[in-house]
Order: sequence, then C-alpha cells, then structure tokens
Amino acid sequence: MDQRVTTEPPAVELGSLELTLPSKAGPVDILRGIDLVVPSGRSVAMVGPSGSGKTSLLMIIGGLERATRGEVQVAGHDFTSLTEDQLADVRGRNIGIVFQSFHLIPTMTAFENVALPLELTGRTDGSAKSRELLSDVGLGDRLHHYPAQLSGGEQQRVALARALAPRPGLLLADEPTGNLDNATGSNVVELLFRLQKREGSTLILVTHDEGLAAQCDDVIRMADGRIAEQQLVGAKQ
Repeated sequence: MDQRVTTEPPAVELGSLELTLPSKAGPVDILRGIDLVVPSGRSVAMVGPSGSGKTSLLMIIGGLERATRGEVQVAGHDFTSLTEDQLADVRGRNIGIVFQSFHLIPTMTAFENVALPLELTGRTDGSAKSRELLSDVGLGDRLHHYPAQLSGGEQQRVALARALAPRPGLLLADEPTGNLDNATGSNVVELLFRLQKREGSTLILVTHDEGLAAQCDDVIRMADGRIAEQQLVGAKQ
C-alpha cells in the first residue's frame, strides 16, 4: 500500500524579500530580508508599530506592490516573474482583499460591487453569487443600496462579501475594523472568521488589536521592516 502523504503547498512563501522605495531624502528600506511560509488554511495576524512594514508586506503578498528583491510565491505562482496583467488575473482568481477604507465603488449598489469581480473573471453566476454572499453577511435586504446609504459596518460587510465572491484561496485584510466602532468591529471580525473557516481559505490580516490577533492561529510581530517574532497562538495543527 502506498503510504505517501500528500500535503497542500503553502499559500504564501517568501524568501529574502526586500522592498526599497525612493524618497526625497534617498532610498528607504521598507522591508529587510523577510522569510515567511504561511501554510494553507491558517489564519495569521501581522502586528507591530506603525511604519514597521506590515501593510507593505501585505500589499506584496496581494500583488499590489512589487518586491525589490527576493522570492514571492503566492497561490502557486511566482509573482516576481509575472507581468502586471498576469498579476491582476491571478489576484482576481485567487486573492480577496478587504481594506480598512472599504474601497467600494460609490456609483454602484452593494449588489453591483460584489458582482463586479466575478464578471471581470468571466464567471456567469455573478448575480446569484452576489445575492447569496450579501445574504450571508446579513445584507440581503440592502442589495440595491449605494455605499453612501449604508453604515460603516454595512459597507465593510459589502467589502467582505466582494472579497469572498470569487472563493479565493487567500484572503487578505488590512485593519478591517480600523474605521468601525467596537461593537460593529466585533461583528465584522466574527463574520470574517466564520466565512474564512467555511470557505477553507487562508487568512492574513494586519491589525493593531491584540485581541483580534489572539483569535488567529499565528501572530507575526514586525519591527523596523523585519519579522521580529512569530508565535503559534491557535490550536489548529
């Protein structure tokens, strides 16, 4: 009998990653020698002081920023070898991103905001999936409301539904509760983890909230553009 065990490849694998950006005072080293492996299906929090490189690292993982040097393997793709169009295609099919400021299209309804990424990837079930996800996040009766007609918490729930619409293997969240009050933020966090577990996706989130970080399987602490510490928090094995 074949006793071999097959394991799913990591969702993210970074090696000697560096990011240097220009400034009026000269080049600035934002990320310095990042080595990181994130197994598929786990939830990971990135914490650290402002300016430590958390969001920049998240943007590189999401294909929204190019690393200056190093290896970037995400969702089975070598991001350093892809063109901008190829990156956009991989991102649209494999990565969902939730921003602190929602980034909804103001001239589109909640329904249209969620359906759009599905249409861009050629899916024919965009309408049905949009209705289903908005119902999942408790907005089944707000399909045709525009962002300006929704509360902050409702807008973030629309953004979460949009991020999950293509059923991405990797979900990225940048301070997803940063613009919400405590009660609304707690509701969004509960929803985020519930949907992540249901879909079996990998979650990487940036947060200043230690309580939120403690709900993840792993915590990465960043300082001065480096990973200062990586902690196993959750019980998932």
